[in-house]
Amino acid sequence: MSSVIDLLKSHRSIRKYTDRAIDPDLFAELIVAGQSAATSSFLQGATIVRVTDKETRSAIAKLAGNQGWVEAAAEFMIFCADLKRAGNYCKEYGKSFEGDYTEHFMIATVDVALMAQSMVAAAESVGLGICYIGGIRNDPAQVSELLQLPRGVYPVFGLCLGYPDQDPEVKPRLPLSVVLKQEVYNEEGDREAIAAYDENIREYYRTRTGGGHGISWTEQVSSLLSEKARPHMKDFLATQGFKFR
Repeated sequence: MSSVIDLLKSHRSIRKYTDRAIDPDLFAELIVAGQSAATSSFLQGATIVRVTDKETRSAIAKLAGNQGWVEAAAEFMIFCADLKRAGNYCKEYGKSFEGDYTEHFMIATVDVALMAQSMVAAAESVGLGICYIGGIRNDPAQVSELLQLPRGVYPVFGLCLGYPDQDPEVKPRLPLSVVLKQEVYNEEGDREAIAAYDENIREYYRTRTGGGHGISWTEQVSSLLSEKARPHMKDFLATQGFKFR
């Protein structure tokens, strides 16, 4: 089996880091590796804000739900969807800026995800660990103020990066038959496969390092989708120029 495939299948979120710094040349190479990801229409609609100031990191950690690893990781970055950079040139070429269309928002957001995941794979290949921080969207306006994000830019997620000081288990993913469909979408056999998967997830949570709650995947995601999820995001995105025409 390919070593790259083995690497991707061994991904874990890391929330404890050593105090070892990341070599600046290596850090730059990781960013370049991320930039090499696919980008729709060559927009390159992602911008990374590297946060090194301790007070800013502390503030973001609190806004993200008191996630201490934001402060402890060797590096912490916020990945932003950016339509401003390309939009700056519309006027120069005598064109109107139409960046508030939903498709443009989607292109930039997908660019961010692809760039980040390429960087993550590169980082993990050299022994680094990562943790995505979606909690920055708890208060994206405050985060944007801290980072001085202009209209046309919004923070998608944060990313902790550093050398791991823990060795957590790999969390099992859904069975292949559930996520890979042939020709058309169908749910034949899904309930049985997911029921078995639920047992695996309960066991994973019960036995993982430090112990756990023993909740199943279906319990977890049903709670997620039955609750209001950051209802402030729509209005916030509108203030940043993303109005979804």
